[in-house]
Amino acid sequence: MRLTDQLTLRRSGTRATRHGATCSGSTENGTAVEWRLVLPGRPQLTLHDTRWDNGERDLVLHQPSVVPEMPALLANLHGRRRAGIEAVPAGRGRLRLMAWTVIPRTGSDRAGFKKSLTTAQLATQCGLSLLRTLTSRPGVTLEPAFDREDLPLVDLEHPQDVKPLQHALYFPVDDDETPVMAYAITRVMPTLRAVDWLPPSPAF
Repeated sequence: MRLTDQLTLRRSGTRATRHGATCSGSTENGTAVEWRLVLPGRPQLTLHDTRWDNGERDLVLHQPSVVPEMPALLANLHGRRRAGIEAVPAGRGRLRLMAWTVIPRTGSDRAGFKKSLTTAQLATQCGLSLLRTLTSRPGVTLEPAFDREDLPLVDLEHPQDVKPLQHALYFPVDDDETPVMAYAITRVMPTLRAVDWLPPSPAF
């Protein structure tokens, strides 16, 4: 699938056996489905969607034994900033992924990580059109991560820029594409823009 005119996301058909720590810190074996991010003229990036034997699941930019030559900010994203995928309580067959995003820091080779943003800030960082593409998929919604009366609705037609909140992407349990797209959009693509491998997000 094409994320931008330049960047393509493809399922490789390859599965990798993994052993390591889950998001909860448990040491487990798991199986990762591999996805490729392809940008012409640049090293290929591999995303792992791992299902661990204890039932946990997460996404990460896979760190190969030898990382190809690339800017340090992008190289340092490998193996970091994982996104856990969890079942929604009483969610009737839905899962969720937290829409936290990478925020590159001036003068640092490691990106920061932001959990609470206004919807306008999230759209600026990730790309409003990309978020709208995600939520146009069947059964996919972007909502506040927590059910609190003081939190505003998430409206991508009129993104609010007043109250920061944690956003979460909700999607059907049988949808394997949406969480991988979301990981690329929230974690990888902001880094690609920061190292000038992608143009800035269009203003809105």
